[in-house]
Amino acid sequence: MTPTPHAQNHVILSAAKNPCISPYLRDLCATSATFAFFLCLFLAAPQNLHAQKSNGKVPGATTYNLTKELLAAAPKRFYGSPGHAAAEKFITSHFAPEEKDHRLEIDSFTASTPAGLQSLRNIIVKFPSAGPAKKDGIIVLGSHYETNYPLKDTAFVGANDGACTSALLIAFGEYFRAHPPVGYSVYLVFFDGEEAVKEWGPSDSLYGSRHLAAKWSQDGTLSKIKALILADMIGDKNLDIDQDANSDPKMVELLKLAAKNTGHASVISKDTTPIEDDTLPFHKRGVPVLDVIDYDYGPHDQKHSDGYHHTPEDTLDKISAQSLQTAADLFLELINLVNQR
Repeated sequence: MTPTPHAQNHVILSAAKNPCISPYLRDLCATSATFAFFLCLFLAAPQNLHAQKSNGKVPGATTYNLTKELLAAAPKRFYGSPGHAAAEKFITSHFAPEEKDHRLEIDSFTASTPAGLQSLRNIIVKFPSAGPAKKDGIIVLGSHYETNYPLKDTAFVGANDGACTSALLIAFGEYFRAHPPVGYSVYLVFFDGEEAVKEWGPSDSLYGSRHLAAKWSQDGTLSKIKALILADMIGDKNLDIDQDANSDPKMVELLKLAAKNTGHASVISKDTTPIEDDTLPFHKRGVPVLDVIDYDYGPHDQKHSDGYHHTPEDTLDKISAQSLQTAADLFLELINLVNQR
């Protein structure tokens, strides 16, 4: 993914990232150890309350552990590599019941890239509506699973950029297996080929989503999609989710409402940067899309011009189970809100 060229990026840190204690309270803490203890508990309360409001239906710890397992099985997942095949095997191995019921689909295709023809595969897992409020339509939850091709000769593993969001979809699969959708059907899509092979552009990026959007347009699936919600880079310890200007405005409003309803309003940034991501091919075809992404990932200094994004420092220690829990809560509430429309 990349910000739309020439977009104005106004990154505003949330209050949760800038805790501040007044001089008055600091003096009181200094004069009484007991008061200091209870004051510290009070100051920590918003974070604890934030965690307590989590519905816990898709545990962040589960997603974090799945991320760790995926990185161990397939740290490098660029096209044509053994790790790319290992990532596919890792993902599909978690959906054996769906494969048995013919609800797991491998969308194989060949993409023409600056590095030649590449064999790519989108992985689609379908959870049909089970009622009682059975509805005719589909909610798509998506992520990409491969790693950046130009970084193939580095230590880049994409813990936040591809791994944790793929793990999140696997965790959602476990949830929907036990709790089938009661509104619209839910499809999980693990997109291949999101990353550019040489340089990001209309023909060198989003290979999997461009292919699937065209395919679903032809077979009628596209017209049944009520919302496509994408997870990208949402494991960041300092979670600060953009209001993507390339997403459907009504879906962005649903994101803010979902955040309010789940007690996570503080993680929604005022940043309205347009992001080019796997949502775009669907957005161009009229599908209501939402990119749930925290593009502001890591420090911005001489060493990190773009934070940890697309660097070997995008590692497991930079993400947190808490952020993944927050993301899961938001996605479940978004599904609930889409079903109510």
